[in-house]
Amino acid sequence: MIFQSIRMAFESITANKIRSFLTMLGIIIGVIALVVLVSLVSSASDSVTEQVATLGTDMLTAMVLDDKGYPLKLDDLERLSQHPSVGQIAPLTQMVVNAKHGYTEEKSTLYGTLPSYGEIHHWKLKQGRFLRTSDVDNSAYVCVLSIEAWEKFFGQSDPLGEKINLGGRDFTVVGVLEEDTSLMSAMTTSVKIYAPYTVLTRMSAMRDGISNFIVTPNNPKSMDEAEETLHSFLMRRLKNDENAFFVFNQSNLMEVVGTVTDMLSYLLGGIAAISLLVGGIGIMNIMLVSVTERTREIGIRKAIGATKSGILFQFLIEALVVSLMGCAIGILLSFGLLQIATLIAKGLITFNLSFQIVMIAVAFAIAIGVLFGLYPAYKAADKHPIEALRYEG
Repeated sequence: MIFQSIRMAFESITANKIRSFLTMLGIIIGVIALVVLVSLVSSASDSVTEQVATLGTDMLTAMVLDDKGYPLKLDDLERLSQHPSVGQIAPLTQMVVNAKHGYTEEKSTLYGTLPSYGEIHHWKLKQGRFLRTSDVDNSAYVCVLSIEAWEKFFGQSDPLGEKINLGGRDFTVVGVLEEDTSLMSAMTTSVKIYAPYTVLTRMSAMRDGISNFIVTPNNPKSMDEAEETLHSFLMRRLKNDENAFFVFNQSNLMEVVGTVTDMLSYLLGGIAAISLLVGGIGIMNIMLVSVTERTREIGIRKAIGATKSGILFQFLIEALVVSLMGCAIGILLSFGLLQIATLIAKGLITFNLSFQIVMIAVAFAIAIGVLFGLYPAYKAADKHPIEALRYEG
């Protein structure tokens, strides 16, 4: 009975191709709106989340706003690192210097830090090595170039062992970092060079101590414990003044990004659902017209023994087939539109057709077909056979 009803539904649809297509158009547009909009947000969300993750989601950033006359030193951070919940610690300071090599001269940002800074960010080296503990202890004038700095000052030649003048002092190049594609790197356009923290404090005659440093937990699961340890340490060190420092847990950034993108997905999904409802109204309208046109057919079928439930089921199946055909066309067009969007993005973002969103669209199409096909089907099934046979149209 089901297969026969489906066959009859297809015959009815193909008998009025233009009308059937216009009926499906509302569902097609609704499905495209749902699938494309939510897939765009989902793909963009994944891209943003990936970029945010490159900043490090398992670290704490501490900023000292008022050292109370007792500036933080490397020894203080060393004592903090002895706590069981704390993993690695790295201070960071910076200054803009005039960098020069050969005939090339460029304003650059010189960062002073420890070897642990590169380990925390999981940096990879294109050539050479990163900073070592001995470099910091001996205040060695060595530096590590970002790939931009290497290309700017050395082109494609080997820079290892070569001298580069930074702020009037000669540094020996010991390494070159791999290209940094993180969000933070994209936000900063300056040429970046890294040197031992002790060298930078000497160059800048800095006596204010450490004002900015990052901390990682000993275990990713002990993030809250590490944050509490850092907070307690700074409270003791800065005379219990919570306004004297600021601690930012970067894992919270991921939660904020997730919340924002989820809200955007729900909002756009709701708008697309309204489009599907409009398409459902179109199906109901055409099915009511179809019931009126086929009144005599209904009367003949009832006269030769068709049951009320059989008539209802036939028209309900017809509405469902129209809805699902519109859904299928909408999904195919959505796939094409997402491929076009990926080409336009030129590799920055890959827009994928989410299987989960496709299943949601199919479920919506089924619900729309049943919901808006039920009344016309019931109206057809409720017709009296004698009155239906008398209908002249």
